[in-house]
Formats: sequence, C-alpha cells, structure tokens
Amino acid sequence: MEDIQIIELYFARKESAIAETDTKYGRYCLTVANNILHNAEDSEECKNDTYMKTWSVIPPKKPDNFRAFLGKIARNLALDMYEKLHRKKRDINSTEAILDELAECIPDPNSDVEKISEDGELRDVINAFLGTLSEDNRKIFVRRYWYAGSVEDIAADYSFGKSKVKMSLSRTREKLKEYLESEGIAL
Repeated sequence: MEDIQIIELYFARKESAIAETDTKYGRYCLTVANNILHNAEDSEECKNDTYMKTWSVIPPKKPDNFRAFLGKIARNLALDMYEKLHRKKRDINSTEAILDELAECIPDPNSDVEKISEDGELRDVINAFLGTLSEDNRKIFVRRYWYAGSVEDIAADYSFGKSKVKMSLSRTREKLKEYLESEGIAL
C-alpha cells in the first residue's frame, strides 16, 4: 500500500492504518529503536508506541515523508526510553558514547538552542551542513548519529575499515563544529 493511502486511513480513523503501517514499516521502526536500545523487548515496545503516537498526531498532521516521520518518532521514543532506563545506572554503552561524541560539537543546552531548535533553524543549518559533505562522509555521519549505528556495523555495511569510519566521524564532527560557529550558533 502506498504511503498516501496509509495516511488516508489514519485520517479516516480506520484501525487498519496501524496494521498497514506495521506491514510496510514495522522492521524499519524496530531497527531504529534497537540501534539505540539494544534490547528486543524494549525496541518492540517503542515500535508499538510509535504507532500509538502516529495515531494521535495524524490527523491533524499530514507528513510529507511518512517513513522519515515514523523514523523520527521511533528514534525519539527510543532515546526517551534509553534515558529513563539509564537514569540511575550510568554505564557507558554505545548510545551514551554516541551522545558523548556529539557533545563536543553541538550547542550548549544552556544556550539559546531551544529557541533555535523550535524555529527549525538548527535543523536547517545541519541539513545544509550535510549537503556540504561527500556522499560517503554523509552516509557515515547519518548512520552513526541519526540511526545510532556502531562503527563496526558502518564499516562492514560500506566495506570500509573501522579506522576510516572513526577518522571520518572525527573530521566531520570538527567540520560541524566550525560550520555551526560560522552560522552563529553558539557552542
């Protein structure tokens, strides 16, 4: 079924919208959540919560890119669950390591980043930055920081060495930091 038809089912408040969403995007939502949580049961819960959240926001929202819309919801729910699960026990794992890596180049949360983020300016600046990268560097960066992929998985999927992936990520983070500063987004 095409995305527009699935969205029409949501607008018609037909429960079959959820079944169709699961058929077409269930594995995708599960993968997004599992890359962050590394737990099948928690990832399944996030996938189901993604469908509930989608049901509650469509209508009135009508996403242009349904797959990206679902991925964003699944990712945010997984990050929230991760934080809740690890609030008391702060063991270092891959998700926390990813967040630590980005801490060196993203704006200080105490700055005006919330207003920038709400206005969509930060998103637009990061999208523009991604447009300046080579295809390989963009793929590596998005796989690591959006999909929370491990260095090993990224290297294997793109037939790169782990050192190439690590170096690409390091250089891209530095470029992002410089780009954000040049755009007037304080760190």
